[in-house]
Amino acid sequence: MSTMRIARELWAFMREHKKLWLLPIIVVLVVTAGLFAAVQGSALAPFIYAIF
Repeated sequence: MSTMRIARELWAFMREHKKLWLLPIIVVLVVTAGLFAAVQGSALAPFIYAIF
């Protein structure tokens, strides 16, 4: 299943069931995962992990 298809299905679910409050939670999780992936091998990794 492609990433775009999953995103479309998730959006349709949230819109249909009036669960739009989930959107900020999902955005924060995706941004956090992207941050961890971006600094995984860099010298900033110990400082980022110390925050969490």
